[in-house]
Amino acid sequence: ETDGLTKRYGEGIVAVDKLALRVKRGEVYGFLGPNGAGKTTTLRMLLGLIRPTSGTAHVLGHAPGDAAGLRRLGAMVETPAFYPYLSGRDNLKVLARYAGVDEGRIAPALAQVDLSKRGDDTFGTYSLGMKQRLGVAATLLKDPELLILDEPTNGLDPAGMAEMRDLIRSLGRGNRTVLLSSHLMTEVEQICDRVGVISGGRLVAE
Repeated sequence: ETDGLTKRYGEGIVAVDKLALRVKRGEVYGFLGPNGAGKTTTLRMLLGLIRPTSGTAHVLGHAPGDAAGLRRLGAMVETPAFYPYLSGRDNLKVLARYAGVDEGRIAPALAQVDLSKRGDDTFGTYSLGMKQRLGVAATLLKDPELLILDEPTNGLDPAGMAEMRDLIRSLGRGNRTVLLSSHLMTEVEQICDRVGVISGGRLVAE
């Protein structure tokens, strides 16, 4: 949840303006708005990657970037980046070690995103859709309570978009919460339980 969350750059640019957002446990929440509306800036503040100018936010009951909260969430913000000459599986091993996650989580994460058969191929040989799916697999390594996904269908062809939508729907079942940022109305209509619309940094409808 956020209260009055604001991010300014210099004197003239207000990227996020007094945002009041409430995402409920166990829902798939769509964060909908055009490019440049403030979606990615908001997600970066929620993850502690940038600091707000003013206002507050709590993520899983903790301040953004707090280690106790980060242990319970997985996030993919903008395009996922991996080592191109390592396999998908080895890239996940690197991340698992950094995160202190048992490597036994890697196989289930690859299976969830339908990459088990291509897990030993190098990342550089992956299609854009496979790269996006590996990014989602990385978010699943900690078996998180909260998933934050920023435009996960960006650049995908129609078949890849359909696969990603099905995947996100399956990930949002049960008690897991998904916060999905998108500029595509049809995407949030097909996936989300509730939608917040952001324009010019302000939440204009929900």
